[in-house]
Order: sequence, then structure tokens, then C-alpha cells
Amino acid sequence: MSTETTFGPSALATPSNFITLLRVIITPILMYSVAEHGSTWFAFAVWMVLASTDKLDGFLARRQGVTRSGAFLDPLADKLMVFGLFAVLVLKNEVWWVPVFVMAVRETWMSLYRSLLGRKGISVPARPLGKAKTFVQVVVIGLVLIPGVYGTARVEISVLVWLATLLALVSGYFYYADGRVRNSG
Repeated sequence: MSTETTFGPSALATPSNFITLLRVIITPILMYSVAEHGSTWFAFAVWMVLASTDKLDGFLARRQGVTRSGAFLDPLADKLMVFGLFAVLVLKNEVWWVPVFVMAVRETWMSLYRSLLGRKGISVPARPLGKAKTFVQVVVIGLVLIPGVYGTARVEISVLVWLATLLALVSGYFYYADGRVRNSG
């Protein structure tokens, strides 16, 4: 007999939701730190912890029970983390605003699209390309936060930002196509 705790879909106080909430709370603090102090080992370490806890809360949710609140909060925390830090990096002229804007528009559109489908009882699960996009975004931000890397790898970081943008657009198309198929079936 298993002694592991499981949670139903309506549960709020779960370990995975707690971790997600911590990400939401810590992200603005990291944004402020980067805005004030730029790239530091502290900022890089906090970013890596935030990025790794995204995997941890997902693991816990799958193991202990996925909740509606977690399904809502986790993507919100992801977007706050990625685009909050991208916004700071754009303001510091370390990342060009155009690809970040394109990715932000895609994320907004995708969230609205998934929400509309969700109201019809249709879910569009994550695809490997979408996960690859997120991974590249996390790597880009991590590289910029390492002291001294941005100055020596501007071209490489720009290429990675555009790769993330391409992955965002292509994966967005496939999510849209998946939703249309599921909606017509």
C-alpha cells in the first residue's frame, strides 16, 4: 500500500503549486536584481534554480496529481519568468526587442487560443518543439546572466534568440493545427 499523497483536480495547496508560487514570487526579485546589477553569478544561480524548479513542479504534479490550478499557474509562471527576464534584458540592450516581441505575441496568441479550446473541453498538449523553444529561451537568458559571456558571445546569443523565435513560430503553427484537428473531430 502506497503512503504517497495524491491530490484531486480541484486541490490548491499542493507541493507543485507551492513551487510554482515560489517561482512567481522570486521572478520579480530576480528581474530587479538584473536591472540594478546586470549579469552576476548570483543572478545566474537564481535563474538556474528557477528553471530547474519548473521541471520539479511538473514532476511532482504528474506524480501526485495534476490540478486545474496548477495547469493554470505553471504556464503563467513560465511566461512571467521568461518574458520578465527578456524585458529586463531588452531594456538593458542585451537582447534585441524585435524577436522578444514576436515571441511575446506568439505566447499571448497561443494562450488565448488554448483558452478558447479549453472552454470547449479541448486540450492541446505540449509538443517537443514547444519544449525545445522554452529550453532555448532558458539557455539564452542563462548565457546573458553569466558575467562576461554577453560581451564575448553577442552574435551567438543573437542567433539563439532568433532560433527561439523560429521555434516559437513553428511550434505555434503546429499547436494551432492540432487544435483545429481536435476541434473538428
